[in-house]
Amino acid sequence: MLLSIWLMVSFGFGIVFAENLNQFRIAGFKLGFWFAQQGAIYLFVVLIFVYVRLMNKLDKAFEVDEV
Repeated sequence: MLLSIWLMVSFGFGIVFAENLNQFRIAGFKLGFWFAQQGAIYLFVVLIFVYVRLMNKLDKAFEVDEV
């Protein structure tokens, strides 16, 4: 699920929908370019933290957490 979100943002927003998104700007850059260069990286970092939180929750559910 998390990888499909990252694929949609990096490939979809950065390549497929770039022309439509370029109508908007963030800090002077076209939105399609921003997603291709920065947005996918930021989202990937957020997804890492979401993954860690979900895995910690799963570890606690099966009583194999490290604490």
